[in-house]
Amino acid sequence: MAFQFTDVNFNETALKEGQVSVVDFWAEWCGPCRMIGPIIEELHKEYDGKVLVGKVNVDENPNISMKYGIRSIPTILILKDGEVVDKQVGVTSKQILAKKIEAAL
Repeated sequence: MAFQFTDVNFNETALKEGQVSVVDFWAEWCGPCRMIGPIIEELHKEYDGKVLVGKVNVDENPNISMKYGIRSIPTILILKDGEVVDKQVGVTSKQILAKKIEAAL
């Protein structure tokens, strides 16, 4: 299962120096979020040990969502060394996300 980012653990997990993180902002009630969920799980398995792939439930963790100005979900941020290097809003393919991750590595 993909890593669960929270308001409490986000800074020490997602923003580590020398690390690439993929952060999926989602909610239980969001249909498109449920469509992209399995893709996030696959990327989590495929990049295990290389990239931290996880999810933020926007309803349960409003501080992270506000910090990054998340207005539409799903929104996927790709972070490198704690900085946003790429962003995907809405449903997309696994191939597009994998390309964005590879570009950040």
